[in-house]
Amino acid sequence: MSMKADYYEILEVTKTASEDEIKTAYRRLAIKHHPDKNPGDKTAEEKFRQATEAYEILKDPQRRSQYDQFGHAAFHQGGGAGGFGGFGGFDISDALRAFMSDFGGDSMFSDLFGFSGGRSRRSSGGQRVLRGSDLQIRLLLTLEEIAAGVQKTIKVKRKDRCPECSGSGSRTGKKQSCSACGGNGRIRRVAASFFGQVIQESACPDCEGEGYTVADPCSACGGSGLFSKEATVNVTIPAGVSEGNYITIPDQGDAGRKGGPSGDLIVIIHEKEHPFFQRHGIDLLCEVDITFSLAALGGFKEVATLDGKVSLKIPGGTPSEKIFRLKDKGLPALQNRERGDQLVRVHIHTPERLSRNAKELLERLRQEGL
Repeated sequence: MSMKADYYEILEVTKTASEDEIKTAYRRLAIKHHPDKNPGDKTAEEKFRQATEAYEILKDPQRRSQYDQFGHAAFHQGGGAGGFGGFGGFDISDALRAFMSDFGGDSMFSDLFGFSGGRSRRSSGGQRVLRGSDLQIRLLLTLEEIAAGVQKTIKVKRKDRCPECSGSGSRTGKKQSCSACGGNGRIRRVAASFFGQVIQESACPDCEGEGYTVADPCSACGGSGLFSKEATVNVTIPAGVSEGNYITIPDQGDAGRKGGPSGDLIVIIHEKEHPFFQRHGIDLLCEVDITFSLAALGGFKEVATLDGKVSLKIPGGTPSEKIFRLKDKGLPALQNRERGDQLVRVHIHTPERLSRNAKELLERLRQEGL
């Protein structure tokens, strides 16, 4: 079994670091390694995941105390302290949700990543209060849509509040003390670890920490207060987005149980491969064939751009693989008014078949040493 890295080392702080120091360290690492800033970089993605996992443990005084006393064993024996499955299966999706939950409303992060994130809804005790689950959907966009920005209508399967009981789960609104926790809302478990037995406390799964259950469940939803339906959601995609960017639409995820707030809908951007352009940030690259005579003598070549066709001047004596720049013909930047360029790489085309006259002309050129 591989050894997990120390959470303090991951965040590059000492074991005596204050809560503010831990938060500041995480913010710095989150900016550096966020997937949006490092698209396709698996190493950065893993560092972002590790930093978020470490932060989720160390920001909470109770979890931090358990970690300081028992190390990783406190969270990987018998289900841990809750949260993301005891942190035994904390993946990049968990990390992104945690990041947006804690920092989605932070103006600094909104400016850096171009979007506003999800809003965290917590009780005074710091725990989520019956909040619905966030949902993710992947949205495929063409390069033309990315260049101009686009409005999209998407269909989402989610859980909405039951219309029969208004999401309460009860026909009459009657409640009864939870038998699983005795109305306490919390349950205690004794878990084995490398250091002996550890007492862990978490929200009761039967009543979800409320201490009561419905006495007369709604027949339409079975007492859950929720039912599945397909919803239509409109989303505005700004110009200049790129692969892996995401847009959070508040309150469009699953509804919360027993009238709790809804989760968010996270729309993850995917780019459709373009047959002519290759994207490099906000610049575009295309490949264009030209004839030997045009390369040698010079002239003009018609080239397609996102704004229509333009006439590209080819100077005489242009070599194959020469790259020309069409200024401001690339993509708009997401966070400012800058626009990229279109790079045109020319290739001198060699025809497979030649007419008799063409062969005679080329033979003369060969005799001239060309």
